[in-house]
Amino acid sequence: MTVIRFELAETERFGARLGLWPQWFPSSALAYLAHTDLGVSIRALSRLSQCHPSTISRQISRWERLRDESLIDEALSRLSLKPLAIAAHDKKKEPALIHVMPPETSCLPDDQTFAAEARRILRRLSEPGAVLALASDMEKGVVVRETEAGTTTRTAVVERALAQALALKDWIVCAAEGRITRNRITSAGRAALGELLAKAENHAQGFAEGQVRFDSRAAKGGARRAMVGETPLMILSRRREKDGELFLAPAQVSAGERLREDFELAQMVQGASYDWEALLELGPGLGHIVLRCCCELEGLEAAERGLGWSARSGKIVLRIALERLGRYYVSLGERNKMIG
Repeated sequence: MTVIRFELAETERFGARLGLWPQWFPSSALAYLAHTDLGVSIRALSRLSQCHPSTISRQISRWERLRDESLIDEALSRLSLKPLAIAAHDKKKEPALIHVMPPETSCLPDDQTFAAEARRILRRLSEPGAVLALASDMEKGVVVRETEAGTTTRTAVVERALAQALALKDWIVCAAEGRITRNRITSAGRAALGELLAKAENHAQGFAEGQVRFDSRAAKGGARRAMVGETPLMILSRRREKDGELFLAPAQVSAGERLREDFELAQMVQGASYDWEALLELGPGLGHIVLRCCCELEGLEAAERGLGWSARSGKIVLRIALERLGRYYVSLGERNKMIG
């Protein structure tokens, strides 16, 4: 049987990669589980982690308080450690060697998946008014935000295990409890997002530990993309015509958001090659403008220059492209209904 071993004589810090545990998992949470589930003393954990006992004690108390949040409690409950054998230390009667049955690690994202998914979700949560909504009986949640028209639009789908991982890292926090919990990005989450984005940008070809793949235009023009905050589509969604009507209809905004979500999910597959030029089926120039503005997050002016278009022509072409894209997604839904 596969086991994980915790030894007091180890020179590695407690929480370094052991057995099946991913590196992103907080070492203090692992210490908390060892203390509460296995009865490992604070003194033993202190020696393992090379931290003062008072530090370990504060960490354990903090995790006990954090279990009031449903996502954190769910994650820690599923990760309970089960001892198979405990050998006593000769002098101090403390466990010197613990064989631990690995938890059900399928509920933990691996390091590559966590880095890519965290970047994708945190980017969405960093947008104004965005929340991660998760129902108590659902394995998936959604990131939503309000539009200028007062409606809500879905911008990302989130696996429950990933949401739990983000909560464990203190990158999201529950803003409203209930049958559907609403979670927002924390300051720590925003700082982590900056680091994840910087790491991705440092790889011009777009591959790094399963990170997102950018095409050649995006890799060469990384500085042009709006990495955090408002996207070009969000800015356009607030513009109004002279008669007061919104420049983009909610359905057009939703179509652009859905394309971006599909794009980000597809790019997470390492080594995959995707023919995004198929967007040309939208019509001459239409595929290029939605790819640049919705997926690569180029501003309209930059997209116009890159495509060799005249100033202020891009927003009209983008609106036409989003209209056709929306009709395509509607037809795709109808087609799926017929197949079903």
